[in-house]
Amino acid sequence: MSEYAAPVKDMLFAIRELAGLSEVTALPGCEEANAELVAQVLEEAGKFARDVLDPLNRQSDREGARLADGKVTAPQGFKAAYQQFVEAGWNGLGGQPQHGGQGLPHLVAMPVEEIWSSACLSFCLGPMLTSGVLEALRIHGSREQQDLYCPKLTSGEWCGTMNLTEPQAGSDLSAVRTRAVPEGDHYRIQGTKIFITWGEHDLAENIVHLVLARTPNAPEGVKGISLFIVPKFVPKADGEPGERNDIRCVSIEHKLGIHGSPTCVLAYGDEKGAIGYRVGEENRGLEYMFTMMNHARLGVGLEGIALAERAYQHALEYAKTRVQGREIGQRSGDRVTIIHHPDVRRMLLSMKAQTEAMRALAYFAAALLDRSKHHPDAAQRRRDQAMLDLLTPVVKGWCTEQAIEIASTGVQIHGGMGFIEEAGAAQYLRDARITTIYEGTTGIQANDLVGRKVGAEAGATALALIEAMRGVESKLEAGPLADARGNLKDAIDGLEQATRWIVDSFPRDAKAVAAVSVPYLKLFGTVSGGWMMARAALIASEQLKQPDADQDFLEAKLATARFYAEHELPKAPALAREVIHGAASVLALDPAKF
Repeated sequence: MSEYAAPVKDMLFAIRELAGLSEVTALPGCEEANAELVAQVLEEAGKFARDVLDPLNRQSDREGARLADGKVTAPQGFKAAYQQFVEAGWNGLGGQPQHGGQGLPHLVAMPVEEIWSSACLSFCLGPMLTSGVLEALRIHGSREQQDLYCPKLTSGEWCGTMNLTEPQAGSDLSAVRTRAVPEGDHYRIQGTKIFITWGEHDLAENIVHLVLARTPNAPEGVKGISLFIVPKFVPKADGEPGERNDIRCVSIEHKLGIHGSPTCVLAYGDEKGAIGYRVGEENRGLEYMFTMMNHARLGVGLEGIALAERAYQHALEYAKTRVQGREIGQRSGDRVTIIHHPDVRRMLLSMKAQTEAMRALAYFAAALLDRSKHHPDAAQRRRDQAMLDLLTPVVKGWCTEQAIEIASTGVQIHGGMGFIEEAGAAQYLRDARITTIYEGTTGIQANDLVGRKVGAEAGATALALIEAMRGVESKLEAGPLADARGNLKDAIDGLEQATRWIVDSFPRDAKAVAAVSVPYLKLFGTVSGGWMMARAALIASEQLKQPDADQDFLEAKLATARFYAEHELPKAPALAREVIHGAASVLALDPAKF
């Protein structure tokens, strides 16, 4: 079994060189996050992940969470680890200083989230959701709500969840039926919510649920949904947990993966109704919840990267230690470890190159998030927000889809042992499978991309990004990827052609665009990853000229960039053709004839 080691060198390279740490630290409120501090934070996070969280991963997968008499008990070791986690201040890393947080930029906090997710995804889902609740309350909550809930959520004394889905309303939130009836200064909430991650547990003294519900006179559809704070224990006047609210966990799901994380069915108001407090204005709940969802979508994209990294490390360890066969062309001599076999090296490079490309793109998006909040120029904040909006569904959808492929490749490298649970490789594949589903399936992300992010603005932001990609491609002529420059150019050409087709087609045939939206999302991710790897190669080649250069790391960076250009980018033109010409065949067969 492998031991997780945070890939700090690659993380720092992506943060400093590709995401632009210096630009972020120049922003008001971000000045303290210098390169030295970031390196220290990542090193310490890596130690905590290795020593505390990674040992829980396999054990919690086997044990799972347990439900008895409406109470959920987390797997053995989780409660102690959570106490260490909050006492060390990790929960408040990116939290607001006025609420006790450390106020570090997203470009620092999100890589740390990747570390937690690699070490034990089931554990870190709770803190990830809590950070989303904090973001929603920071923007939409009243001052009184912020003062009451945010300090406890920031410290980790209390945890947070999001409650959207109901048995009859999966992704179609217009079908939400949970009711909220006004009663004095609060509401009485009644209804059932399903798929609530960490909806009930014994790690923290209180759980703050953000719940979508309808008030009595609300209009039908998504325009009639409001957002409510519904705490497990209603706070007393002094802010401490008071009486148990009318919320009950009636079951937890038996899942393919993330067994250590309880996924709960919550019943609100079986007796007199759960006490809830409205956030913001009535009937604007979905808008407010999207603040949390967009935050969570970037977090889920990072989970995909984290699982890809963990699957790669596990496969690499196996490939370096598993002795089988002789090298090709050798009829005698010692047998070798399987990393000497060309196809195993191809698979490992595929895992490594894709993961590095995904990481770079996600960190680039994290920097956009910081700039969209803190840049002193309003026009620049709007441009950064538009670019972030464009890339969020790509980070979420593409990185998680690739994570499944990468984890599956990890199983393949193990051969028959990979199909055996004791080898450990299968868990990463099982855990990764949910990431393409929750916080909006890949199809939902893709429809968001082609509709709200490309079609609705006639491709303005997408085409601006493509122009930036061409600026990097033009620099490859005499660089380390000169031989592969044509692959990047063809990939960018394909992305531009597909984007212009979507811009032209969306106003007159939105159904046709939706039919090829997922291939377009994968195309966008593939080309964006190639752009990032090309940038990485140019930077690495310059750094290699320095006398104190880290030769091994930089040469490996060049090798992975070349591999990506020669093995991943050729897929882009085919995806572009699928987008431009594939809609009719998707829609050709009538649903009744399937």
